[in-house]
Amino acid sequence: MGRIFEDPALHNRTLVFHDRSDAGVKLAAFIREHLELDEPVVCAIPAGGIPVGLELARAFGTGLIPTVVRKLKIPWNPEAGFGAMTWDGRIFLNQPLASQLRLSREEISVAEEQTREVIRQRMELFAGGQPPTSFRDRTVLLTDDGLASGYTMLAAIEAVLSDEPERIVVAVPTGSRGAVSLVSGKSETVICLNMKDRYPFAVADAYRHWHDLPDEEVLEYLSLAEEIRGG
Repeated sequence: MGRIFEDPALHNRTLVFHDRSDAGVKLAAFIREHLELDEPVVCAIPAGGIPVGLELARAFGTGLIPTVVRKLKIPWNPEAGFGAMTWDGRIFLNQPLASQLRLSREEISVAEEQTREVIRQRMELFAGGQPPTSFRDRTVLLTDDGLASGYTMLAAIEAVLSDEPERIVVAVPTGSRGAVSLVSGKSETVICLNMKDRYPFAVADAYRHWHDLPDEEVLEYLSLAEEIRGG
């Protein structure tokens, strides 16, 4: 299990960040204080992870790579997921939850096909249809706007691991203790500023200003990231 860092002053608190960009700034400062990272590759999960990732890329003077991972949505509750799929088609099921929900093989297959198509569209939109650049022998800094179940991030970690990076560090503004523990089993280090061990958990509860990011806004953040890399 990897190391876990949190900010004790933020433990179990709500509304601790103004918005995702503010969270990214504070997360970058915390990382710089507690870790030494040598030119990390900053990878952010769209959509919510992109503004957080932009601030990390700005702090470390590096590019921002959108790593498209999507949850497999529960048919009757699309805000929740029972697993995740990566940009390269890998599927990671939360098997205990799928069994608890009594999902049929057909329901799981439909969710997989729907998710595969969404990933194809988002890869085309955010990355020109191209897979992420090689992570081999690099330090990869993976981020999102929060960890709820942890399965989306776990899927991203597994996909990055297949490219044999030197190390993986997961850094998020907020997360449930269970999700952080799950992710730490596959990552060298997990940084979660606002850790919560209370149920129910919602990523949005950490933010004073929260909204679902439209594609146009994500593209604006990615454009700013390109300017940082070019500058």
